Amino acid sequence: MMVQKNSRAALMALTVAVILWGGSFSAMRTVLQELDPMSVMWLRMVFASVTILPFISRLRPPEGWKKDYKILIPMVLFQPCLYFLLESNALRLTSSSQAGVISSFVPLFVSLGAWLFLSEKLHLKGIAGLFLSISGVVVLTLLNGDVEGGSRMMLGNTMEVGAMICAAANMLIIKKLSSRYNTWTMTMMQCFAGVLFFLPGLFKLMEQGWVISGQTLLLLLYLGAPVSLGAFGLYNLGMSRMTASGASVFINLVPVVAVITGWVVLHETLSVLQIFASAAVLTGVLISQDKRSSRMSERKAGSSAGSKIRPLWSSRN
Repeated sequence: MMVQKNSRAALMALTVAVILWGGSFSAMRTVLQELDPMSVMWLRMVFASVTILPFISRLRPPEGWKKDYKILIPMVLFQPCLYFLLESNALRLTSSSQAGVISSFVPLFVSLGAWLFLSEKLHLKGIAGLFLSISGVVVLTLLNGDVEGGSRMMLGNTMEVGAMICAAANMLIIKKLSSRYNTWTMTMMQCFAGVLFFLPGLFKLMEQGWVISGQTLLLLLYLGAPVSLGAFGLYNLGMSRMTASGASVFINLVPVVAVITGWVVLHETLSVLQIFASAAVLTGVLISQDKRSSRMSERKAGSSAGSKIRPLWSSRN
């Protein structure tokens, strides 16, 4: 019964995370019309860090955590630092449709990495679901995106691939560390690192004279606390209680949510083909979920972590 509850909690955490991520695209489009990308990312990280700051005493790393610096530093560098840096610049050089297609391969990178480094088994059912979801994302992004490439497309696509490799590497590290670290502690580390890494955005804000409209400020608050903190924290939590490959395929639901949000909020068109492509992605995600792997992952996490994986609001013993 406890395993089933953990599985449902993981699925719920992952679902809420992708909904928050998918809904953030419309907000980002609006905010970037007024502010520089570096400024936006710095403010997002600041708002996320301020939100989690009251819980810092409850999220202290475990004993001997400084010895893990060789893996903790790459974790925060891969995401949010290098990931956002590469992707924001890639989108200036390549088309959004090609970037969307490239991003759909993150679950494939994670599945291969989990097989190589985490000894996770690859099941035929999971592979079939993975490729169905990738196919759906490819169709969805090509239908929704621009067909003409941006300037210096090859460089842009290379940077987008680099961003996806960073995202996949971060997920594997999160999965590896989740048996010993509270997932919210790792999320806190990522937010604090993001504040330092995107610090040049502060100087761009100072040059601009700190002129921010009320609407943009509200959107930044949403992108900071619920998205940068909540979505990352929930996804890290879901990743800790499932196999890495099973959790990563949820990423392919992000463009589905983005398309639906654009249709509802921005009144963008939603064609029949887009609906079928979205249904294919959802079906692929459902097919890819292997219950045996989920239960095995939860038992391993439970036996090794014990009480170390605690909710954000729990007190430290």
